[in-house]
Amino acid sequence: MRLLNPLALCLVLAAAPALAQHDRGEFIGAFDTDRDGRLTRAEYDAGRAARFAATDTDRDGTLSETEYVGEYTARLERRLAASSDPEDRKTEERQRQTRQAKVRFGVLDADHDKRISRAEYDRVGSRSFDEQDSDRDGIVTAADRPARRDRN
Repeated sequence: MRLLNPLALCLVLAAAPALAQHDRGEFIGAFDTDRDGRLTRAEYDAGRAARFAATDTDRDGTLSETEYVGEYTARLERRLAASSDPEDRKTEERQRQTRQAKVRFGVLDADHDKRISRAEYDRVGSRSFDEQDSDRDGIVTAADRPARRDRN
């Protein structure tokens, strides 16, 4: 088994809260297809499956770092284009988020084969949904409490 080098491990540990703490509104909005403010597990799973398929541009059933980072970068660019932040802040955000996307790729690639399999992708997605669904009813709403690491 290959271990992360110390610098990569520090980056992953620093990013861990950000990986687990999604803005609830963005998390719901990204997958709530009927726009009722409630994200069901079925909506989430279908949205994640569609995102995986769209990201897998070479249609080989896995995601390369280029595919994964490219998809994220495209979403980031749309968000930055709509932002009123000054250009220097957008540039800093772009650089920081791109670095983090590469770190996330390494974390998601659990078997270190330089590809994210659908199983690896789904495992992290499932964990993210479960962290957001604090009452464990299979639906994420604004009423769900923040993830455990957000609470004091």
